[in-house]
Amino acid sequence: MTPALVQTWLTENNFGPITASQPVAGGCINQGTRLLVQTGHSFFLKTNRHCPSDMFQREAEGLAALAVPGAPVVPHPLLVGRDFLLLEDLCPAPAVQDYWILLGHQLATLHHVTSAQFGFEHDNYLGSTPQPNPRFEDGYQFFAEHRLIFQAERAGQGGWLSSDEIRQVIRLANRLPELIPPQPASLLHGDLWSGNLITDARGQPALIDPAAHFGWGEADLAMMTLFGNPPKAFFQAYQEVRPLSPGLEARFPVYHLYHLLNHVNLFGRGYYRQVLSVLHQMG
Repeated sequence: MTPALVQTWLTENNFGPITASQPVAGGCINQGTRLLVQTGHSFFLKTNRHCPSDMFQREAEGLAALAVPGAPVVPHPLLVGRDFLLLEDLCPAPAVQDYWILLGHQLATLHHVTSAQFGFEHDNYLGSTPQPNPRFEDGYQFFAEHRLIFQAERAGQGGWLSSDEIRQVIRLANRLPELIPPQPASLLHGDLWSGNLITDARGQPALIDPAAHFGWGEADLAMMTLFGNPPKAFFQAYQEVRPLSPGLEARFPVYHLYHLLNHVNLFGRGYYRQVLSVLHQMG
């Protein structure tokens, strides 16, 4: 059911009443619906009656931060409620022929937006898991404490990881300066798996469902490989704008671990073996 506040907003902004609503598949956490209105416009509505009270507000703020000229398109947030977020409908079209090259250039442009500190102006969410974003000048400490160890301890509290396995994560976190090259704090999407990578009405790259923060740019690239396999042309295009340190692929598992731990926390033991595999591989 469409929230009354959404219907009121549409009427007050001269879009008229809703004439049709179409469920949109693909979300793991929230329900998506495309709303068609009397004027012929369409909007995208996300709803979740059981989400944290500030989850959609944090998402809207993340989308606003990611609206960087020359970066991938993001939908403009229009109205935020306790259990909904009304967005511009990007009306995805078939991808243009040079989609991956465009994405490489545009994502590198996004990552060129940097900060003196890691973290973000507020905590937010990775899926529905809290994502702490305190400000740190030290990226190693930030990723160790507020990404890897935070998720591992949460998994321990949920009964998914043993105390010994948590200690393995901590040992890996303490070795980050050996494993990860120095990088600036770049503006990240934060949850850039293939399901959050779509197109706009022109078929050009667009991003949805962010967990935005300032972190290591390599983390976004690694997430793209966790449940997919971007072509080499993407990485080549990215490096034309923003060169990377050698050995990137060997570092991917370290970044994957954060998201795998989060998937254990969200979805259960189905991802446990992958967590152990990373710990064994990087140990």
